[in-house]
Amino acid sequence: MRIPSTQALRSLESFARHGSVWRAAEELHLTRSAVSHQLRLLERDLGFELLQRDGKGVALTPRGRKYANDVRKALIVIDDAGGRQSPAGVGGSLCVSSTAGFASLWLCTHIAEFQEKYPDVALRIVTPRKLDDVTDSTVDIFIAFGDGNWPNRAVELLCEVEFTPLCSPVLLNKIGGIAEPRDLLRAPLLHLGDFEDWTRWMALANVENPDSERGIIFSDMNLVYSAAITAQGVAMGDELTCRKAMKAGQLIRPFDLGIKSPKSYFLVTDFAKIEHPAQLAFTEWLKSRLSQTRNA
Repeated sequence: MRIPSTQALRSLESFARHGSVWRAAEELHLTRSAVSHQLRLLERDLGFELLQRDGKGVALTPRGRKYANDVRKALIVIDDAGGRQSPAGVGGSLCVSSTAGFASLWLCTHIAEFQEKYPDVALRIVTPRKLDDVTDSTVDIFIAFGDGNWPNRAVELLCEVEFTPLCSPVLLNKIGGIAEPRDLLRAPLLHLGDFEDWTRWMALANVENPDSERGIIFSDMNLVYSAAITAQGVAMGDELTCRKAMKAGQLIRPFDLGIKSPKSYFLVTDFAKIEHPAQLAFTEWLKSRLSQTRNA
């Protein structure tokens, strides 16, 4: 039985998952030259090419990618056999990309729980410029907001979203209260990106001549909620990300009427990275914590 060096196999698995030598070296606590050397030795032992030039860098050959996928499965089996499925046995680095609103208003208010459960995972959280951007090659898993159409990616629905008007009780006092949907027109309307959500809600509420295309447009949900909390206007928000502000009395929901968003939050990842232990642990924790939040 010819079994290559375990270190060389780990170097290949890490390179395949991250797509770069430097990220693999960072995860394995090796130098870049050491990882490159391990990959060259592995090619020599196997007798076929694993890597090919790709512009200024290198990428796996089709045969190399297939072999790396098989190696990943074998390493997971070995990991399981050693009883490393316990939280203390999950380690490595994990980069999570999340929309700014979800990251600041929900993820960052719970993330310490994940870190306490998996202290050996070196976690990094980044935010993309666009809500549906899943192009960053340094990211292991994306929490994206979109229609679910990301070709050649593993896509899993995380949660659907319902939007409804949310405002500060201070604002309600300033405008003399709200008895019916049309009363919202006495306050500035706050928009994220465009007027679509407010236009749809006003139509559903049967508000005549709503003039919903007025008010302030923001590029980031954090800005929308910050303006709403400080009584600058009425936002179209969702209870998931605004739950903390609502419990604190900073935001209230004046009407039960809500509109289902045509977009949802999804977990998106590369097929090559889908079985990484740290990623599996994060996904399991995230879905469980969201379920607890919704049922609270």
